[in-house]
Amino acid sequence: MDTAITPWRDAKRPLWPLALVVPALPFAAVLLAVVTGSKWAWWLTPIFILGVIPLIDVVIGDDRANPPDEAVPALQASPYYRWITYLFLPAQYAALAVTCAAWAAGPGPIGGIGLVLTAGLVNGIAINTAHELGHKREAVERWLSKIALAPTGYGHFFVEHNRGHHVRVATPEDPASSRLGESFWRFWPRTVLGGLRSSWHLESNRHRLRERSRWHPRNDILNAWAMTVVLFAALALAFGPAVLTFLALQAVVGFSVLEAVNYLEHYGLLRQRNAAGRYEKVDPRHSWNSDRLTTNVFLFQLQRHSDHHANPLRRYQTLRSFDVSPQLPAGYAAMLLLALVPPLWRRVMDHRVLAHYGGDASLANTAPGHRHR
Repeated sequence: MDTAITPWRDAKRPLWPLALVVPALPFAAVLLAVVTGSKWAWWLTPIFILGVIPLIDVVIGDDRANPPDEAVPALQASPYYRWITYLFLPAQYAALAVTCAAWAAGPGPIGGIGLVLTAGLVNGIAINTAHELGHKREAVERWLSKIALAPTGYGHFFVEHNRGHHVRVATPEDPASSRLGESFWRFWPRTVLGGLRSSWHLESNRHRLRERSRWHPRNDILNAWAMTVVLFAALALAFGPAVLTFLALQAVVGFSVLEAVNYLEHYGLLRQRNAAGRYEKVDPRHSWNSDRLTTNVFLFQLQRHSDHHANPLRRYQTLRSFDVSPQLPAGYAAMLLLALVPPLWRRVMDHRVLAHYGGDASLANTAPGHRHR
């Protein structure tokens, strides 16, 4: 009798390159615009990302399969997976150049809004690629992370996410953890300004401990922002100063996409204090997860967020799903749209937060003034 064990294979291996579809969408929009002559062609990217992907998510459903522990070292070491993240960057920058050229050509109001949303969504999703790269120890990946952040001008995310958010996640002290009863529109200024202040404080302290000026060239925030300045200046020289308005608008859309994802990842979740008065260790209960296969492929499994917080150095292909993690009712693309409409968001999510805590709202991370209601 043959008792040989079949080696485990990553069933999603051929799917991961689909993540590169996102920066390819603007090129499809160019082709559509040339063929049809319609300014509406520039709405292809937002329609696909915010409309088609959520529908495919419903049809395809969930994938809860986890790689076995013995397969993880080989998965982690495989260059195939990291090269997919590397290839995202040249595609991202090429898409940005194409949208700048289209803006300079005068797309009109309808096409202009579509262009801003197109570039903003591509570069906002690129922040997720920067997130994957920025957590790694390899210097080249950390620099690539800053390059991916440059189009949105959000280079300080490299500091705040790794050294701020991961330390304070699911606590009232974290500007990137949304609170029960807090709408996205209230969360947005709190997280944008709070993250900026926190990152500068963290980086200033790092240089102070090394007895050097915070304005040192090795300041991770300053050199990341310098990349944005150089990039925007080069694009303005290539396509004219009018693209600076476009670049600013798409940057706001891009980092707002990131903050919308932050909003839904930890909504209402709170780490409790232990007997010593310190917050308990982060575990799978402190992040909202989604096992929707399609969105996970497009976002390098960002939706398996609980494992990411517990093991930040794990590469996306090895992240696991946990039964104890609270589950979102849909993938991130659909939940992002829901977050923009606070009454619908609260109708869908507030009772899920309370159920997670057995109906005890005092255990949730609650917005000031909301606990009584």
